[in-house]
Amino acid sequence: MDKSDVTLERMRTFVRVAERGSLSAVARELGLGQSTVTRHLRELEDALGVPLLSRTTRRVTMTDEGSLYHTRSLQVLRLVEQAADEARGARGASAGTVRVSSTAAFGVLHASRLIFAFQDRHPDIAVDLSLTDERIDLVRDGIDIALRLGPLTDSSLKLRPLGQSERLLVAARSYLAERGRPSVPQDLAGHESIRMSNVAGSDRLVLRGPDGD
Repeated sequence: MDKSDVTLERMRTFVRVAERGSLSAVARELGLGQSTVTRHLRELEDALGVPLLSRTTRRVTMTDEGSLYHTRSLQVLRLVEQAADEARGARGASAGTVRVSSTAAFGVLHASRLIFAFQDRHPDIAVDLSLTDERIDLVRDGIDIALRLGPLTDSSLKLRPLGQSERLLVAARSYLAERGRPSVPQDLAGHESIRMSNVAGSDRLVLRGPDGD
């Protein structure tokens, strides 16, 4: 393997294709021709001696080797970006990119507004906001800050509660007409419910009255 063939440009191209799953989309994003993107990937695979991507007519997916290389590439690129940020920071100014992941509803209602206010105070810091309700690997995906709703769980990551969010138990009139209106909490055991599993945290439903009991 010729190490000089594993360039940051080719590594970045691979990471974007792996995440977007489309050569044409990445070509447009990077302002390159699709043939150039294809060449970057081919030269990187040739240098490593392993296939990183599996290509079909509809989508590009990572091989097992590609998944591992993607994880390591993110770490390398973040170190390079961090080194550049530290060099710029030596002048006394904060700069760089912060990748933030938030649940969709919280992101639309709250996170975007807070990010705008943050960037007004720190114009040299770019914020890359990703909205998803799926459980993701923060380290693998290179996420710096994750905003989530639900109970705190044991983790090696640093966790900090930001506040409390109240939830309401509601029912459609048509459902109550068909299944009956519960009179006491025990009646709920015979009813169906729809909850966001990522937020609920468990199958246990805890109800609190106006006095907190």
